[in-house]
Amino acid sequence: MSEMAWWDDDDRLFAALKDAVAEAREVPPEFVQAGKAIFTWRDVDAELAALTYDSAAGDDLASALRGAEAAPLRALIFATADLTVELEVEAESLVGQLDPPLPGTAELLLAGGEGVTTPIDEDGCFVFRPPPAGDFRLCCRPAPAAPGHGAAGVMTGWIRL
Repeated sequence: MSEMAWWDDDDRLFAALKDAVAEAREVPPEFVQAGKAIFTWRDVDAELAALTYDSAAGDDLASALRGAEAAPLRALIFATADLTVELEVEAESLVGQLDPPLPGTAELLLAGGEGVTTPIDEDGCFVFRPPPAGDFRLCCRPAPAAPGHGAAGVMTGWIRL
């Protein structure tokens, strides 16, 4: 008598199906990371703030005045028609301020999908300690009671330090 094919043997068939289902449950880490990054699109209604100034871009005149010494911090300014987000990256913190000053929340979103939230005070100031190590973007949401500003807020593009 000849040996049965694996698909004719119920035990072997179920074992093969079990292995196939187990493989399907294992999600590659890069898929998980991409899914987390896409989740940041929940703020799709936030207005994208354009980078208007970056101290690391190197103004020729400023570079000549500074000489070979590098500035101890990096300054970035993002702007929309209604709101400006000023950032200073220091060794131990990322300090920001909204202009005009509005209270609310600031969320630091990392490329891997993780996020950290901090309050924005009445003067429009916020701090993240320590500063992010990798690529990040910032979403600032004014408090619902802030006059003339929607809850969607503003979001910066991706920033690499």
